[in-house]
Amino acid sequence: MADSSSPVRTLHKGQQTRATILEAALTLASHMGLEGLSIGALAEVTGMSKSGVFAHFGSRDELQIAVVREYHHKFEEEVFYPALREPRGLPRLRALFDNWVRRVAVEIDSGCIYISGAVEFDDRPGPVRDALVDMVQTRQDALERAIRIGIEEGHLRPDTDPAQMLFEVHGLILALHHDARFLRHPGAVDRATVAFRRVLENYAAPGALQESTAPTRKRTAPARAARS
Repeated sequence: MADSSSPVRTLHKGQQTRATILEAALTLASHMGLEGLSIGALAEVTGMSKSGVFAHFGSRDELQIAVVREYHHKFEEEVFYPALREPRGLPRLRALFDNWVRRVAVEIDSGCIYISGAVEFDDRPGPVRDALVDMVQTRQDALERAIRIGIEEGHLRPDTDPAQMLFEVHGLILALHHDARFLRHPGAVDRATVAFRRVLENYAAPGALQESTAPTRKRTAPARAARS
C-alpha cells in the first residue's frame, strides 16, 4: 500500500486544495469584483487559515491573475469549444454568439469578471491588468477569426471589415450585460438576438442566411470542423 505521505499524494492533495480555493475565489470575484478578493476573505469562506491560502498563491496579485485565467478557461469551455464543433462560417459564428448570450443570461445574477475587471483596472497598470487584457484580447481574436473564416467560406461579403463587424458584435454583448444585469430589462436577451440577426443581414453574402437557417444547437458538425 502506498504511503499516504508520499510526494505524489501530497502534490495531488495540494492541487485539489488549490482548485477548491480558486473556485471559491471565482465565486467571490463574480459577485464582488477582483478588488473584492483578499486572502482573508478566502480563508473565511474556505475555512482555511490565511497562511494556508497564502501558501497556494503567494500574493493577492497572483490570486487575482489565477482567477482571471480560471474564468477564461470556463469561458472557453462554455462558449468557444462547443462552437468549434459547428461547420465553418455562419453556423460557427452563430454558435459563438448563441453560446455567449446563454452565458450572459447565467451571469445576470453574478457578473462578468471581464467587464467588472475593465472598470477596476482600466487605468491601473500592472500584472493583473495585463492578464485581463491578454484574456480579453484572446477572446476578441477568436471572434474575429470566426468572422474571417465566414468571409473565406463565402458566407460573409468579401468586402466585410472583420474589425468593424467584431466591434458591432462585441458591442451587442456589452449592451446585453448592461441592460440585463444593471437595468434588469426582461427583454434584453431577445433584443440582442434581433440585433445580431440584423448585423448578419448587413454583412451576409447573397443567399448565405437562407442556406444556414437551422438552429446551430441541432447541427452535427463534421469531424474536420473541430480541428479547423
